[in-house]
Amino acid sequence: MAGQAQYEELVRQFSAFGAVKREMGRIMPPECPGGSAAVLTLLDRHGDMRMSRLAELLAVDMSVTSRHVAHVAGRGWIERLPDPADKRSRILRLTPSGYAQLGELSRRTTELLTHRLAHWSDEEVGQLARLMGRLRESFAAQPTP
Repeated sequence: MAGQAQYEELVRQFSAFGAVKREMGRIMPPECPGGSAAVLTLLDRHGDMRMSRLAELLAVDMSVTSRHVAHVAGRGWIERLPDPADKRSRILRLTPSGYAQLGELSRRTTELLTHRLAHWSDEEVGQLARLMGRLRESFAAQPTP
């Protein structure tokens, strides 16, 4: 098990990681802020879903989710379809325009990472991806104490 100093260094690194996220946010198209990009990404990853499920995945309340959904729907990136199981609910689905927007977001972030990590070896990039995935899984698998 890692020592206290290692965990303290992790906390410092997580705090500093905000700069990476901010730079990634700056390269996004102005019409697609972070919340909108998250909606598109989750719909792509998990498929069609109700807004309640989206709110759960975003870890925000329904009012915030509604604003994000209204934004992406207003741009034609998603459609809201009647839920066959419950006519009061809507199912959210990516549109072809939404997939195109995701492609643009992916292109921009991949280009930034390619530039910033150009001096990293393929092994180092792969190791970072594996460790970040493992970290995310560790947080998803266990409830907060």
